[in-house]
Amino acid sequence: MTSDTPTDHELLTAAAGGDAAAFEVFVVRHRGAVYRYVHSLTKNVTDAEDVLQQTFLAAWRAAADARVEHGARPFLFTIARHALHRLHRSHMLITEDAVSLEELGSRAGFAAPHVTAERLAQAVEERAILAAAIEDLPPLEREVLQMRDLDGLSGDQVAAALGIGLEAMKSRLHRARLRLIAEVRRRVPTEDCL
Repeated sequence: MTSDTPTDHELLTAAAGGDAAAFEVFVVRHRGAVYRYVHSLTKNVTDAEDVLQQTFLAAWRAAADARVEHGARPFLFTIARHALHRLHRSHMLITEDAVSLEELGSRAGFAAPHVTAERLAQAVEERAILAAAIEDLPPLEREVLQMRDLDGLSGDQVAAALGIGLEAMKSRLHRARLRLIAEVRRRVPTEDCL
């Protein structure tokens, strides 16, 4: 490794050569984000911990072939996603709501004259409302929202982690954001409703 703060690529290259300490640094660097991601989808601590362990075990095995030039999180989220699917195959078979984008926009309050940026921001500030709204999103929408908006991955990174094209990721993210706003609005008391 060439610097005081080794890159993910350097850590995985060292790990591929058998350097367990380098891999431990890699795990410490990314386990929080991977855990948040899998826990947001499983809502079960035991399952999240199992998937976390499976993810890093698979990353160790694939260290020599890992493509992490743009960061390791897309690589790790892809592994975690596959582990989640294996763990909960029956739970992940989600039939997507056949709600049109126009209907989601309407539920979110777009084009409503009484909706203002301040009122929307005030509603979103209620963490309990937002957390409940995120939890009620379908898993595929919660997943894309977690990666893009909460973990800050780029659109390309999210698309790569999900194994879909950028346009499909953008569409899924747009739908997730609309549904999130609609879920927040549903939880706001009627007199405060946006």
